[in-house]
Amino acid sequence: MDIDKYMNELGAAARSASRAVAASSTDVRNRALLAVRDALDSARDEVTEANAADLDRGREKGLDAPLLDRLELTPARIDAMLEGLIQVAALPDPVGSIADLRRMPSGIQVGRMRVPLGVIGIIYESRPNVTVEAASLCLKSGNSAILRGGSESLQSNTAIAACLQAGLRSVGLPPASVQVVATADRAAVGRLITMPEFVDVIIPRGGKGLIERISKDARVPVIKHLDGVCHVYIDDEADVDMAIGIAVNAKTQRYGTCNTMETLLVASSIADTILPPLAKAYAEAGVELRGCARARQTLPDIKSASQEDWGEEYLAPVLAVKVVSGIDEAMTHIETYGSQHTDAIVTRDHARAMRFLREVDSSSVIVNASTRFADGFEYGLGAEIGISTDKLHARGPVGLEGLTSEKFVVLGEGQLRT
Repeated sequence: MDIDKYMNELGAAARSASRAVAASSTDVRNRALLAVRDALDSARDEVTEANAADLDRGREKGLDAPLLDRLELTPARIDAMLEGLIQVAALPDPVGSIADLRRMPSGIQVGRMRVPLGVIGIIYESRPNVTVEAASLCLKSGNSAILRGGSESLQSNTAIAACLQAGLRSVGLPPASVQVVATADRAAVGRLITMPEFVDVIIPRGGKGLIERISKDARVPVIKHLDGVCHVYIDDEADVDMAIGIAVNAKTQRYGTCNTMETLLVASSIADTILPPLAKAYAEAGVELRGCARARQTLPDIKSASQEDWGEEYLAPVLAVKVVSGIDEAMTHIETYGSQHTDAIVTRDHARAMRFLREVDSSSVIVNASTRFADGFEYGLGAEIGISTDKLHARGPVGLEGLTSEKFVVLGEGQLRT
């Protein structure tokens, strides 16, 4: 295959289709999503058969158990994909909404209209259900999409792509509104991220290595986050029972997510009170603690933290623990070692809570709740395509509105500038 020629054809088709999708009504896009749902439900056997082939090939290649688990499309996961399409169809459509419309002294009215980004390229690994999630969010927000899944899920994604395009055709939208890259050649990724003439934004979803590569080589804007080095700071004015509940939940509710706490910061004046019951709870959950010298004075049996531990995203039952003098040292530590993802404070002191909200420069800053709430669904976005730790355009969980931009619109009645 001539990769450059193939990707140029995909890009040109996506650019053309993007105009039709952007011009389509909410009703048409919703009907497309529901038609995709019906097509996918009807093609369960074909999708399952394709997924089985991917799983067999993965086992032959020696893929590890967690990767095979992410790759597998169980009946329950297919059901979840179908339900997800229904849920996205039910979400409010941001496209075309006008905000802040105001009349100026000249008599013109000026506002800002929500508009699609255009063509979105999404690069992801392993999980073929992402194909449906990404396609549905792009389509609902009036964008066309080029999707490039991992080579290990190529047959699954190809089978899902057939359902997507059948749904699009049934309502008169171009099949090229959602295209799945039909080659495992890594050169296709290199071309996708370097064709700004066709692609408006890239969203990588996967491991740190993938995202670093995309960010380094892309000539198209990237919405991304590299790490989720999330902190919970327990202030000396915290409610102890609340703090224990939050700190345990933030670490143990799920280990492999980007909003899981990786470092616990504790004010020195309450370290002797709160660390022992926390250590007991973590031990019961099977979490390994790695502490600073002061933390090990209270918990002598835990491991000693290295310098590398403070910036580590474990994605595992391991937690770094540091005792700090107070909120200033806590915020300095977060600034030094954090990844601007999600950080939380537990305190009853309103002034300190407000300082933390203002001064901690992360995409989500939380008072008296678990970091695990940093999620599009929990934030009321309905669904998300990822989390951005960038500062421009979209920050935090990226839902439908994050897949759009704004343009100024002006309504006049013949006004002339003098």
